[in-house]
Amino acid sequence: MSVSALASEAGVEVMRRGGNAIDAAVATAFVLAVTYPEAGNIGGGGFMLIAPSKDGTSPVFVDFREVAPRAATREMFVKPEGRSPHRRVGVPGTVRGLALAHQKHGKLAWKNVVSPAVTLAREGFAIDAAVARSINGVLKTSAPDAFAELHRVFGKPGGGDWTAGDRLIQPDLATALETIAEEGADAFYRSEPARQLVAEMRRGGGVIDAEDLAQYQARLRQPVHGTYRGHDIWSSPPSSSGGTTLILMLQMLEPYELRKSGRWSPEALHRMIESMRRAYRDRAEFLADPDFAEIPKKLLSRDYARELAETIDGERASSSRSIAGSIPLKESEQTTHFSVIDRDRTAVSVTYTLESSWGSRVVVPGAGFVLNDEMNDFNWLPGVTDASGRIGTPPNQVAPGKRPLSSMCPTIVMKDNRPVLITGSPGGRTIINTVLQIVLNVVEFEMDVRSAVDAPRLHHQWFPDRVRVESAFERSHPHALEGLRQREHKLDLAGRQGDAHTIWIDPRTGEIVGAADRRISGHAAGW
Repeated sequence: MSVSALASEAGVEVMRRGGNAIDAAVATAFVLAVTYPEAGNIGGGGFMLIAPSKDGTSPVFVDFREVAPRAATREMFVKPEGRSPHRRVGVPGTVRGLALAHQKHGKLAWKNVVSPAVTLAREGFAIDAAVARSINGVLKTSAPDAFAELHRVFGKPGGGDWTAGDRLIQPDLATALETIAEEGADAFYRSEPARQLVAEMRRGGGVIDAEDLAQYQARLRQPVHGTYRGHDIWSSPPSSSGGTTLILMLQMLEPYELRKSGRWSPEALHRMIESMRRAYRDRAEFLADPDFAEIPKKLLSRDYARELAETIDGERASSSRSIAGSIPLKESEQTTHFSVIDRDRTAVSVTYTLESSWGSRVVVPGAGFVLNDEMNDFNWLPGVTDASGRIGTPPNQVAPGKRPLSSMCPTIVMKDNRPVLITGSPGGRTIINTVLQIVLNVVEFEMDVRSAVDAPRLHHQWFPDRVRVESAFERSHPHALEGLRQREHKLDLAGRQGDAHTIWIDPRTGEIVGAADRRISGHAAGW
C-alpha cells in the first residue's frame, strides 16, 4: 500500500516468493527510490514500525533518520552564505535502516528484495501523471547551472516536458542499487556509492566525509505506546515527535466521548483543534533527539493529558499566544508513507523522506540518487525565537551526530495483540494530525477505512494560530466550519493534507482491507 503501483506490486511479488512483510517493505522502499524520486529514496532517512505476528511480542521500531555530519556546528547556518544545498545534506540513513530491519526480521536473501528496484531503474518504467508533474516542476524551478546533474538525470531525452506514459530510465541509479544488492548495505557507506557521494560533497562545499558515512548506524528503539478505547496505539518515539504528540492528543480527547456529539459536529472538531494546539506547543518545547535531550516522561502520562484537557474552554477557541513556549520552525511536507501486512499478520508501517520535495536537488554523479536536505529540520539560529516562525531553543540545535526532530508518525493500532489499523502519512507537521484523524475516524467514530481515509482533514499546529482546513471540508460540512467560526477559530482553506495509505484488519473476521489515499495516486496491492 503505497503512492506507487509499481512499488506496491513489488512488495506483493516478494511475498508471493515466500517473503514476509519486512521483506515486502524493504522491496517497496527501494522501488519507491526509483519510481517516486521526489520522496522515495536511498539518499534520505526515516522510520519503520514493525508489529510481529507472534503473540506476546511487542512492536519494534527502526530509526534510520539522517544525522548531522561530524563537521556540523551549532551556528553553521547563521550566515545566509553558509546555507548552500550541499551543506543542508544530512548523513543518509535509509539503506542502513532497511538493512537492519531485514537482518532482524526478513526471510528472503537481501539481493532478492533489492533486485526489483535494480530492474526498474535499468529497464525503465512508464511514469504516471503525478510523477510527470513532479519532474517537470523540479526541473523548471532548478537552475541548470546550479543543478546540472539533476537536469542530466531527469531531463526528458530530446527535451520538452514529461507526460504520463513516458519512460524514465535511470542507469546510474541502477548501478548503485546493483552494488547495494550484491555487496550489502555496507556498499552504500564504504564502497563506490560512498566515494561518489563524498566527491560530490567536496565539489559543492558540503561537509559529509567518508568517516561520516562509515560511522552511520540505524537504531533500534522502543516505540511509544498508549491506549485509546481499549486499543493499543504504537507509534514513533523521538527523534520523531509523531508518536508522543499523537498519544498526548488521544489521551486528551478520550474522556470527551466525541462519538456522542458526532464526527462533523462543531463540538467534536473544536475539541480536536484545542488538543492539537496544546500538544503541538509541547512538541515544540520538549521533543528532540533522545541521545542529546532529556524527554519529559509526563508527555505520555494520562494525568498530564487530563491537566491539559481541563484548560480547554468547550465554547471558545484558546489564544495560542496565551500558552507559553517556543515558536515552531517550518517543516517540509514532502515525504512518503506505506503500509504492509502479510498472511501471518505481521504489520509494518514505514515513513521516510528527503525532507523537501526532491530534497537538496543534489544528484550524486555516477550514482543517480537524490540527496536529502534534512539539516533544514534543525533550529538554525541559536537563541532566536520569534513569532515569525524562527525557533532557537537548545533541544533541536545542530550538533555532530544528532538527528533532527521529525513529525513522521508511522503507527499501528492493535486490539487483543492483533493489528487492526496500519497508517501514517507525509505532510510535515500536518502528519501527526492526519494520523490522529484516521485513528479517530476508525476507532472513535467507527467509520470504514475507505471513508476514514477519504474524509476531509484539518490541522492546527499552535503557531500560526490558524486552522488549516482542506477545501473539501467546506463543500461537505459547511455547518461545521460555521460552528468553528462562531467559536472564534480562524480558518484557512487549503489543498490536500497528507497521503495516508492505510490498512484495516477486521478484528472479528480477519479480513484485510486496504485504502490507498486518492489525494495523489495511491495504489493498494495484495494476493
